[in-house]
Amino acid sequence: MAAKLGGSKLGSRGGPDDLDVTHEINVTPFIDVMLVLLIIFMVAAPLATVDIGVELPATAAEPQRRPDKPTFVTVKADLAVAVGEDTMARDGLVAALDAATKGRKDERIYLRADKAVSYGDLMEVMNTLRNAGYLKVALVGLDGRS
Repeated sequence: MAAKLGGSKLGSRGGPDDLDVTHEINVTPFIDVMLVLLIIFMVAAPLATVDIGVELPATAAEPQRRPDKPTFVTVKADLAVAVGEDTMARDGLVAALDAATKGRKDERIYLRADKAVSYGDLMEVMNTLRNAGYLKVALVGLDGRS
């Protein structure tokens, strides 16, 4: 039997003037914000990654004028090093380069490497040149312009 007192219903506690109180949180705005953040991160995440394929030996730069007798250091596919046409061990590179340049450390050295040579191996040769005092090193590549 539901008793009515003064036209109001009995509340959940049984008192005549108690209002029904809901103890639920409205999560709809929270879900909306989370969905917007999810979309922002889904769009921005691919932009944060670097995934570029590079072929270093070809170049589109304008060729520079070469000196009459340039000094070439070549790193072959088997990692053998040559100064001019003379192949040698890596530990003899500095002595052969000093002989080829007549001890002039300010002369530009043209460094070329086979396409199969790894970047780390090429950097080792460049570090050897730098440690020997040859700071003007030019990288040689194929002319990629059509």
